[in-house]
Amino acid sequence: MISQLSWKIGGQQGEGVESTDKIFSTALNRLGYYLYGYRHFSSRIKGGHTNNKIRISTKPIRAISDDLDILVAFDQETIDLNAHELRENGVIVADAKFNPVVPEGIKARLFPVPITAIAEELGTSLFKNMAASGASWALLGLPLEVFNKAVEEEFGRKGPAVVEKNIEAVRKAAEFILEMNGGPLPEFQLEPADGKQKLFIIGNDAIGLGAVAAGCRFMPAYPITPASEIMEYLIKALPKFGGTVIQTEDEIAAVTMAIGGNYGGVRTMTASAGPGLSLMMEAIGLAGMTETPVVIVDTQRGGPSTGLPTKQEQSDLYAMIYGTHGEIPKIVLSPSTIEECFYDTIQAFNLAEKYQVPVILLTDLQLSLGKQSSELLDYNKIVIDRGQLVQGELPPTEENKLFKRYEFTQDGVSPRSIPGQKYGIHHVTGVEHDQEGRPSESTDNRKKMMDKRMEKLKHVKVENPILIDAPHAEPEILIIGMGSTGGTIDEARARLEKQGITTNHATVRLLHPFPAEELRPYIDKAKTVVVVENNATAQLASLIKLNVGYADKIKSLLKYNGNPFLPAEITTFCQELKLVWQR
Repeated sequence: MISQLSWKIGGQQGEGVESTDKIFSTALNRLGYYLYGYRHFSSRIKGGHTNNKIRISTKPIRAISDDLDILVAFDQETIDLNAHELRENGVIVADAKFNPVVPEGIKARLFPVPITAIAEELGTSLFKNMAASGASWALLGLPLEVFNKAVEEEFGRKGPAVVEKNIEAVRKAAEFILEMNGGPLPEFQLEPADGKQKLFIIGNDAIGLGAVAAGCRFMPAYPITPASEIMEYLIKALPKFGGTVIQTEDEIAAVTMAIGGNYGGVRTMTASAGPGLSLMMEAIGLAGMTETPVVIVDTQRGGPSTGLPTKQEQSDLYAMIYGTHGEIPKIVLSPSTIEECFYDTIQAFNLAEKYQVPVILLTDLQLSLGKQSSELLDYNKIVIDRGQLVQGELPPTEENKLFKRYEFTQDGVSPRSIPGQKYGIHHVTGVEHDQEGRPSESTDNRKKMMDKRMEKLKHVKVENPILIDAPHAEPEILIIGMGSTGGTIDEARARLEKQGITTNHATVRLLHPFPAEELRPYIDKAKTVVVVENNATAQLASLIKLNVGYADKIKSLLKYNGNPFLPAEITTFCQELKLVWQR
């Protein structure tokens, strides 16, 4: 029996690949397996090749696999594009309708199954996705009743007749392939899972859930890949708690509404991707100048311009830190796991209100849309901190004086009132202003106000600004990453350690203000530092060099072709580094 297996299904976008993967992985989750998914899809509604890859394991995993065990193909293009991933004696389950052919040089076993024919016998080709997944499920020797339960949950709202036909499609395909092969594949029999209950969600859903838990009750947003699922989640969730979502006409309206919501005292967020964040930059500067808290999620994707809307990239760091004109304090957080997406969203709201600054939650497409297993969330960890928001009555102001909303304080954070509070009235403007918010061009006031706002960054405290796994006092290599690369780095490290190459690992979670002092001792003790990131200009490595130094130690491993890193790519890069040392 084996402890892990990799399964992929592919076809034309819009022909049921997504629903097939959903039910297949949901059934595996019910059995207690750990899962990690990667979705490759085109930037169109229908047509164009798409595939979903699921890694199944009896132990926690946070990376896609280098190779593939089973490929389920709805068309020949799927085989041509993906068969090279199959390990020797891997399996292709293909629809017999298109007369599948294994490409030359690929040592794989082909199982042509009448997937479409089975579906059409039941009344419509729409049932072929269930036939395809039923065939591969049977090869694994897993209990069909678990799979059928997942089918019932998915299609139950459509009535018992639809459920029965989908289950029948599963049964017929399973019987066909078992008869063809003489039973399940012994080499693909998975060890039993631990049976523990686990979440199986995408990062965007975890962010949405975190927003609800943080007390967010308003989300203005404009749909954009790969951020739309946050909006879609909150459209369903917020009304249950007295909140609402508004689909705005564009991202400029979304962020200015979000600023307005927070000014009114309601925890408000918006979410977008690179192109949307570009449109938001002026308004983010307004939030900085008016010291209005706001939480903004940037789910990075391939750029620039429209770029690669449905592909992986981590190229927005500079834009998120330096994008606004002028200088304002802001906080940029980068979660790296499903759990962190949840907890960091709550932390983002607390930080925004505590320091009265914009907080940007920076994820990437793989973390945002890659569905994966997660431990159950601990709601006892939730703490709400509204900072200097004045609750209750304000002290009376002097005659002809306004509330000192922008009062000079030692840490730069001023008392904050909301509209309607007695004695809380003040001016709010995007131009420079005095302590009461009145426009001011005084040079002395300007310097004091700039110093006041920037002072906040000196006091920012974030939970776990970096995550460190450092078993070696003086490792040969320190590997640094951010976002979704963490699990891939850990898997590569395990291979390197077996080869005698000592490694430590740091994940940077706070990108601004940069945690230089926390990271410095680990860089200092390493012989070489490898920074792994999905962009072309080594943005994270540049931030490290700027804030920490050690430019001579730092090597960059970059990938910007739209795909996430594979463990083998990091392993090979580090092996080659050691070969260079030995010459």
